[in-house]
Amino acid sequence: MVDYTEGSGKQYHVQVGPDDVGEYVIMPGDPKRCKKIAAYFDDAKLIADSREYVTYTGYLDGVKVSVTSTGIGGPSASIAMEELSRCGAKTFLRVGTCGGMQLDVKGGDLVIATGAIRMEGTSKEYAPIEFPAVADIDVTNALREAAGKLGFTAHTGVVQCKDSFYGQHEPENKPVGYELLNKWDAWIRCGALASEMESAAMFVVGSVLRVKVGTVLLVVANQERAKAGLDNTQAHDTDSAIRTAVEAIRILIRK
Repeated sequence: MVDYTEGSGKQYHVQVGPDDVGEYVIMPGDPKRCKKIAAYFDDAKLIADSREYVTYTGYLDGVKVSVTSTGIGGPSASIAMEELSRCGAKTFLRVGTCGGMQLDVKGGDLVIATGAIRMEGTSKEYAPIEFPAVADIDVTNALREAAGKLGFTAHTGVVQCKDSFYGQHEPENKPVGYELLNKWDAWIRCGALASEMESAAMFVVGSVLRVKVGTVLLVVANQERAKAGLDNTQAHDTDSAIRTAVEAIRILIRK
């Protein structure tokens, strides 16, 4: 592969080197969340700010940890994972938001993904569609334990991943709306808990790279509850998901 960094020693997109990141990396989508997450670390320092990728590194219980944003969607998340893994990262915890799909998944709840529906494009460039997008069991169990310890309502199961946000929310306006609506109904009938945009790619990339990946998501709202005429609380503060990921890393470190 061509060295686009021209010998800088830094990864081309995330702009970090081998000594810049820890084994554990929290990965929000929004770069603006990185500073908030880093505030939970000891001695956190800004390492890089490049494109959609903002990285801070600090310590939890004496172990070096990092946070790197991914931007929106599977392509940028997979780039971050590829480059961070080359710098020594081995465990990735996605912290993000989602929309509930089952009626009992309410705004303000957490969803911890055990697997993801691959209705996106990035993972198809890593593995055939028959290969499942599955979260690492150790990370998933740590996230469940952390959420319980902190007293948060958390649902555990499969999430749906797509590339088009407005394909989900305005399918009737799309030329392929008939397909989007039919599949959305199928995912709900199959028990999918929530919809988001990164986990499927991250789980498959993690399998290929032989690294551990888990996901915890804040439920922003639930369009199915709105359709059913039920209350549809909106939540936008991701602190519960962040605290769950931080505590999960502490659990993994202890174990």
